[in-house]
Formats: sequence, C-alpha cells, structure tokens
Amino acid sequence: MEDRHETLDKNIELWKIKKLIKGLEAARGNGTSMISLIVLPRDKIPQVAKMLSEELGSASNIKSRVNRQSVQGAIASAQQRLKLYNKVPPNGLVLYTGTIVTEDGKEKKITIDFEPSKPINVSLYLCDNKFHIEALTVLLESDEKFGFIIMDGKESLFGTLSGNVREVLHRYLVHLPKKHARGGQSAARFARIGQEARDTMLPRQQSLPQTFLLIQPPTGPMLKD
Repeated sequence: MEDRHETLDKNIELWKIKKLIKGLEAARGNGTSMISLIVLPRDKIPQVAKMLSEELGSASNIKSRVNRQSVQGAIASAQQRLKLYNKVPPNGLVLYTGTIVTEDGKEKKITIDFEPSKPINVSLYLCDNKFHIEALTVLLESDEKFGFIIMDGKESLFGTLSGNVREVLHRYLVHLPKKHARGGQSAARFARIGQEARDTMLPRQQSLPQTFLLIQPPTGPMLKD
C-alpha cells in the first residue's frame, strides 16, 4: 500500500512539473526582460547574489529605456527572491522571473522559484524574450533503472538504462583460438574449443544482474546459440 501511495505522489509531482514547464515554455515577453536562472547544488548564494548585482550594473547600458527598466526590474525581482534562501537547496535552485505578455495583450510580472525534484547539472543565467526550460526536461525522465545484457558468440556486455542515460557496467570477451594456430588444429577441434568457451561464458553472465543490481538471477534456462 505504501508503494502505491509513493507511486501516486510521484505521478502527481510529475504532472505538476509537466504543467509548469508547458506554461513557462509558452510564455513570451517584450525585449529581454525574462530571466532564466538555474543554480547548481554546489554553488553559494553570495556568489549568485554577486553575479546578479553585476548584471544589474551591466543592464544600465541598455539603450532602450523601456527594455532597460524591464530588465532591471526582473533582476531586482530575482535578487529579492534569492534573499529567501540562506543556502542553495540540496538539488539546486530554479528561478524564472520577468514580465510576460498575456493572451489579451497585457503585461504581467511573474516570479517562479523551486527546488527541482532531482539535481540539474546545468548552470544557467539568461535574459531573453522567453524562459529557457530545456534543462528542466531531466525532471521528466523516469527514475526507473533497467538492466540489459547483449551477447554474441565471443563477447557479452552488461549495462543499465535510466531515462536517456546508458551505463556500461561489465564487458566480457571470449578468447577463441585462431584457426591457424601453431600445431595445426583441425576445423572440428577449433569449433569444439570455441563452443566450450561460449558454454563457459553463459553461466558467468547469468550472475551479472545479481552482482550489479542486487536482484535474483533468472531461474529458467538461458538460450544458447
């Protein structure tokens, strides 16, 4: 029952993130007054605050008075929201702020900040006429990890797949004798030695899931060539 509640909570959280990303992606503004800020878990709040202060100073050089004031206002909003944090949350910090244009053509100031559900290994600061949400797609990836084994006649590979991330954990090569090795081995003997090497490889690979994923190995027979 507890697992079902946990799964439900994850699905609700995923739905909220999808809705948030969709809204951010659709938002548009005038000029470059929309700020996208992603802070890494290892970063420090004072460092981010210093960066925003420098950006505020640079914004004074924007020629367009309207755009200059909009950018300065967005940076000031980011600075104020950053003051709510004594330190960067464990998974980092995501902040979007600026003036957007609503469907009826009116301007609206918004500020959205949150700790992502998992670390985002991308540091970002951009002023644009839209919010940059590309780095948030990692939040939509599945946390489930799958193991896979790829085998042919002389090699096997074991790895894991989680979302779009693939990781090779183990590679095993079968050393087959050359067909024309010294001593003159017959074709039948060569084939027998090769088959013995493959037969030895199969049971060894059967224990890989237990070794790397801590799960029970399959109890049924393994298919052979």
